Amino acid sequence: MRYLIALCCALLVTGCAGSRNVEGPQTVGQVDLQRYQGTWYELARLPMFFQRNCVRSEAEYRLQDDGSVAVTNRCETAEGEWQQVQGQAVPQQAGKTDKLWVRFDNWFSNLFPGLTKGHYWILYLDEGYDVALVGSPDRDYLWLLSREKEVDATTRDRLLAEARERGYDVGELIWRGDESS
Repeated sequence: MRYLIALCCALLVTGCAGSRNVEGPQTVGQVDLQRYQGTWYELARLPMFFQRNCVRSEAEYRLQDDGSVAVTNRCETAEGEWQQVQGQAVPQQAGKTDKLWVRFDNWFSNLFPGLTKGHYWILYLDEGYDVALVGSPDRDYLWLLSREKEVDATTRDRLLAEARERGYDVGELIWRGDESS
């Protein structure tokens, strides 16, 4: 329950931050959400309140008939407990699939739906839809994602270079399995 409350607070902050007029980083353009769906493992992320106890995270995306994406985020804590939250992603602009709004199902989001949606901008996606870089336009949030739990050094370095090129501070990244998170 604490995880869900923390997530609500983080999404409130993200939603409010998203209302600022910030020129965001370059995104990938169109994303084939059919190909994007499935399981993604978090390789690394920038520190954030709602994932402060997570050492391993993963997301499952399922394209819905209405064009939205069902989201299931799971997080394993240092104590080995798995926590999960459900949500939905929708394009921020009709017909554009690289910039999504994500909203998670909880009591706070139901009371304040406009305040609790967060940016999910797909910044980089390799041709095979195997690795991705996702962030927020204010550059406060960043996730390095992969279809596999680990990637080789070349792939890791490519993701880091893409993040730096878009203005993200990669020096603060928390890597999968890092228990200091």
